[in-house]
Amino acid sequence: MRKIEKICVFCGPNPKKDTAYVNVAHNLGEVLAKRKIDLVYRGRSLGLIGYVSTAIAVQGGRVLGIVRSAFTVKNLVWKTCGKEIKVATMHERLLRMMELSNAFIALPSGFGTLEKLFQMISWAQLNIHGKFISALNINGFFNGLLSFIDHVVEQKFITQSAR
Repeated sequence: MRKIEKICVFCGPNPKKDTAYVNVAHNLGEVLAKRKIDLVYRGRSLGLIGYVSTAIAVQGGRVLGIVRSAFTVKNLVWKTCGKEIKVATMHERLLRMMELSNAFIALPSGFGTLEKLFQMISWAQLNIHGKFISALNINGFFNGLLSFIDHVVEQKFITQSAR
C-alpha cells in the first residue's frame, strides 16, 4: 500500500450547522495533521472545508488551495489557510488537485463535490490515475448514492469491481 502524503478533500463552502458534520470535518483535519498528511483543496475556508483546513493549519499541517483566478477578484474568496495556486479554469483546478494529491475524500456536500468525486472515479477507470478515492458517509449522507451505484452495477452499466 502506498503512503498517503497529500489528500484532496472535496466538499462545498456552504455552512452546515449540524454538529455531526462539523465535528467530523474538524476531526478529519486534526487526524490529517497528526498523521502529517497535507491537504489539497479548492481553497477558501467556508463551510465544512473551512473546518477541515483550519484544523489542519492550527495543528501546524500544510494546506494548499487550488483557486480559480476569477474567484479571487473583488474579495469573492475567503482567505485560504495556507498556500494558494491560482488557475484559470475549473478543469485546470481539478487537474492540478489530481496531480498534487495521493488520495481523494469527499464529505457531504452538493453537486460540485459529486461532480469532482465522479470525475476522479472516471479518471481512475481510464487509468489516468490509480489513487485511493473515498467518501465519508456521515449520518448515512451517501446511502442513496451508494444504492444508486448498486443499481447501476445490477443493470451492468458498471462492473462490481468499479464500485
